[in-house]
Amino acid sequence: MGISLRVNDEQKLKYRNAVYAILNIIVKRASRPWYLLDNIFAFSSQGRLQEELLQTLHGFTKKIIAERKLFHEKTNGKYLKTFETVEENDVFPEGHEENIKNPTYKKKLAMLDLLIAASWNGNQIDDEGIREEVDTFMFAGHDTTAMALVFLLSLIAKHKDVQERIREEVNSVMNQKNYKMTMSVVQEFSYLERCIKESLRLYPSVHFVARYLTDDMQLKKFLIPAGTNIRINIFHLHRNPEFWPNPDVFDPDRFLPENISKRNAYCYIPFSAGLRNCIGQKYAMFEMKLMVAHILHHFYLEPVEDLDNIKLMGDIILRPAKPLHVKFIPIKL
Repeated sequence: MGISLRVNDEQKLKYRNAVYAILNIIVKRASRPWYLLDNIFAFSSQGRLQEELLQTLHGFTKKIIAERKLFHEKTNGKYLKTFETVEENDVFPEGHEENIKNPTYKKKLAMLDLLIAASWNGNQIDDEGIREEVDTFMFAGHDTTAMALVFLLSLIAKHKDVQERIREEVNSVMNQKNYKMTMSVVQEFSYLERCIKESLRLYPSVHFVARYLTDDMQLKKFLIPAGTNIRINIFHLHRNPEFWPNPDVFDPDRFLPENISKRNAYCYIPFSAGLRNCIGQKYAMFEMKLMVAHILHHFYLEPVEDLDNIKLMGDIILRPAKPLHVKFIPIKL
């Protein structure tokens, strides 16, 4: 978003705690039918707590947006000019190439800048819309990726052959003198990508999605009427032996192109699917690739707990019931 969160001050700690607290409220509300009525929920202790937590969450987001807007006001919006559109058919505005070549310019740009530019350029989005988009990425984009990394690193630690093969792939780049970890380089880590996908098959961060049916849905033996709320269990879908032979076995080769082509596209949906799929899935994949690449370049991983004996918790995010540990052994470079 263009705002540094390195300082661990009280407001940022309060924000993180509010995220976890409101996730617990969502689970409690979903499992208690009387809480589904807004008027009843609003008068409950959980409803009052949710209101307080929302003030914390929205207040923190609004602060970030205000700080970024102030930056652009002080610089007279010069860093936003690349997002201006003079005519509908213009791909880039005048001066775009010169701006992009400026390292300071490139460093300053962030997703939030795009949203602010849209709000200043013809009011394409209002302040409330910006807050909702920022909330989506901050709220939904940190815990999901963190849990995905927890399970991925645990699987890599358990499977030494997989770990070594990933290390060889990333070291082929990172051992080069003056290497640059560009997006195109990260895209070439094909084996690492297969490992991430297989980890997300076994341990999808978002283990279910809900949908509201606008039309009747005919299954083989049952008709689900329009107006029904349905829940798709991604965790069990990803372990369905009809699509996944030996479903509990970690096998990155399931995601070789020739194997993907044999499966139904909707038997693997760690980022959901369709029009309401995850807006941040490409970002999440890049983030995990970068993290794992740097970790395996500098450390050997060894398991501490046995993954097979870990109890899982299925609230909004799939997570281990207790902390899952991995031993990091430094590599002498």
